[in-house]
Amino acid sequence: MNSALYNDILALLHREVKPALGCTEPIAVSLAVAKGCADLRPLKPYRINVAVSANILKNAMGVGVPGTGMMGLPIATALAMECGKPEYGMEVLKDLTPRDVTAAKAYLAAGENASSETVHISLAHTDSKLYIEVECLFRDEAGGEHRTLTVIRDAHDAIVHYEIDGRVEIDEPAAGGGPVNVSDGTSSESDTGSSSPSIRDIYDFALHAQMDDIQFILDAVDMNKALAKEGLLHKYGLQVGRTIQNAEHRSVFGHGLLTHCMAMTAAASDARMAGCTLPAMSNSGSGNQGITVTMPVVAAAEQLMSSFDELARALVLSHLVAIHIKDYLGKLSALCGCVIASTGSACGIVMLSGGGYDQICYAVKNMIGNITGMVCDGAKVGCAMKVASGVSSAVQSAMLALDNICVSGLDGIIEDDVEKTIRNLGTIGSQGMQTTDEMILNIMTCK
Repeated sequence: MNSALYNDILALLHREVKPALGCTEPIAVSLAVAKGCADLRPLKPYRINVAVSANILKNAMGVGVPGTGMMGLPIATALAMECGKPEYGMEVLKDLTPRDVTAAKAYLAAGENASSETVHISLAHTDSKLYIEVECLFRDEAGGEHRTLTVIRDAHDAIVHYEIDGRVEIDEPAAGGGPVNVSDGTSSESDTGSSSPSIRDIYDFALHAQMDDIQFILDAVDMNKALAKEGLLHKYGLQVGRTIQNAEHRSVFGHGLLTHCMAMTAAASDARMAGCTLPAMSNSGSGNQGITVTMPVVAAAEQLMSSFDELARALVLSHLVAIHIKDYLGKLSALCGCVIASTGSACGIVMLSGGGYDQICYAVKNMIGNITGMVCDGAKVGCAMKVASGVSSAVQSAMLALDNICVSGLDGIIEDDVEKTIRNLGTIGSQGMQTTDEMILNIMTCK
């Protein structure tokens, strides 16, 4: 592998694998609010207007905000105003205290009791899947008015526009390459064709990368494993992980590799989606995806007694496969992210079990041939069930691949070429399911 490609892949891994506290959609809103409030502290805005794309709204409605016992964008907004620090990125709320939570709830209550709300949430008029616009309005002691405007677009932590009292301080191209129109938030979507390295490139990198370069990926083990332990110990969400691991159900689930992988991964998702204050190591802007590409591989490594070096290489493969597939879909889509993430973990399990490039391609095609149709109906505690289903499919796909069994190129959307198969999945998720995405949002907002 030439040095330029090696460095590009390493940079991609660092860019897309990073810590996040809480579900990344409300946390991205918190980041924009924190940025909008930081320069004028200790002033507090008397009103915060938040406009978000439909996919952000969908993924923020039913998920717990860490440390609050509440769900949704209003509390994520108010809490960021109180204690958010934009320099922390996707861990913007990590300094929160019970006092901050109490103050944030009081701020929201004041709006409910007044003639106008303190936090106003609306749907942005934009074609961008990931778009957040936050306007903060302040009044100083002398009665002077102040205003900040913050825009995040195309990546959860990409602040592409910031202005204070009409003075523009940040104005950058969006991650998709197009200019941002802050008046209405509209622009054209970027091409969904992948620019990331191929499965062959990813496999070669994972196999031969210098350990000093990829050692950081083991941080994902400590971070996501702590979430899994929290989810197994305490009654978070639907308790999917606890139920799978419960000895009373051993006659159903058994206690082998499949059960261990499902329980550990689902438990981490249980805790995270219910508002646990522990961070997750995310992948492609998603904490659940980060959990799902990490925990099945960690669980398999424990069962197989793999070395730390073997685990690190398998995790690099798992994360990069998910990043590569996600590049065809965009950050947010109607296709459930656990489909992509569990495809990565299937590849990691294959590598840990001694499989090579061909078996990894088989695992990818087996996964795409199995659970492609799983839809995303918003971030919520029920995501742990989808995560468990994805992990179950990942282990099944990996075992078939290790036996050199693969879905035929004559079947459905599968092709003999693994890259064409991934492209087909991306086309379905980014284009074919557009109407599905709109219908899901309409159902959710009309309940």
